[in-house]
Amino acid sequence: MEKVIEKAAVLIEALPYIKRFQGKLIVVKYGGSTMGEEDMMNSVLTDIVFLRLVGLHPILIHGGGKAITEEMKSRGLKPQFISGLRVTDEQTIKIVEDVLINTIGADIVRRISAQGAKAREMNIHTEKFLIVRKFYPIVKSSIGKEEKKDIGFVGEIDHVDARPILDLCREGTIPIISPLGIDEKGDIYNVNGDSMAGAISSALKAEKLVLLTNVRGIIKDFHHTEKHEENLISTIEMSQIDEMIENKIIIEGMIPKVNACRKALMGGVNKAHIIDGRLLHGILLEIFTDCGVGTEIVN
Repeated sequence: MEKVIEKAAVLIEALPYIKRFQGKLIVVKYGGSTMGEEDMMNSVLTDIVFLRLVGLHPILIHGGGKAITEEMKSRGLKPQFISGLRVTDEQTIKIVEDVLINTIGADIVRRISAQGAKAREMNIHTEKFLIVRKFYPIVKSSIGKEEKKDIGFVGEIDHVDARPILDLCREGTIPIISPLGIDEKGDIYNVNGDSMAGAISSALKAEKLVLLTNVRGIIKDFHHTEKHEENLISTIEMSQIDEMIENKIIIEGMIPKVNACRKALMGGVNKAHIIDGRLLHGILLEIFTDCGVGTEIVN
C-alpha cells in the first residue's frame, strides 16, 4: 500500500506544474549519443507524448549525426569534419536529408503515433520555416593565418517563420523537426541542432527549451566523473554564463548548448534546461518535479 501512496504523491507533486504549463510550448532538442539506445529513445518519446496528452505543446527537434556517418560509410564515403562541423558537399547533403527525414524522422513519427498522439515531420521544402545563409567557419591555415573555409551545404540561421510550427501545435499535432534549413534560392543546408533549437524556441516565445545531452547538466568539476551528481549546478543565471566559460566551468561541447539557451532566453523563452537524455523519463522529472534533474538557466 505504501508504494501505491508514493505513486499518488508523485502525481500530486506534478499537478501544479501540469496546470501551470497547460497550453504552453515546450521545445525539446534530442540528438547525439542520446539517440543510440532503444530504451532511451522510448523514454524520451514517451515523455513527449505525455506532455501532449496532459495539454502541453511539445516541439521535437532531432539530430542524427551518428546515423548519417554510418550511412555515408555504407556508401563508401569518408566523413570529414572541420572545426567540429561536417563537410557537406552535394552528395552528402542528399544523404543527410534522406537519413534525417526518411529514416529518423519517420521512425519518430511512427513511434509517437503508436503511443496515441499525433505527430508530423515538418517539410522544409514546402513550409520554409527556417531560412538560412551559407556558413563559413574561421579556421587557421597552414601558416597560422585565420581564413574563411567553405565546407559546403552548412548553414547559419537567418530567421525563423513560427507560423507553420504554431499551426501544427494548434491542431494538436507534435511538430518533428530535422536540423535542416533552406536558403533564398531553395537549396537545403545542414544546421547545428542546438542553435536551431535556440532560434526556434525564441521565435515561438516558448515556455521552455530543453536540451538533452549525455551528461547531467553543468558540472562544477567536469573532469571528476564520479562526482558529477554532487557537483551538478541546478540553477544558473544568464548573467553568470560568460564568467563560467572564462573559469572553464562551462567547457567544450557544453558551450554551444549554453549559448543556444542564452539565445532562447534573450528571445523571450522563460527557462532553458540542460539534462541527461540517458536518464529514464528525465524530461518529466525536470518539468514536473520540485527539484528537477539537470541544470536550469534563467534570465
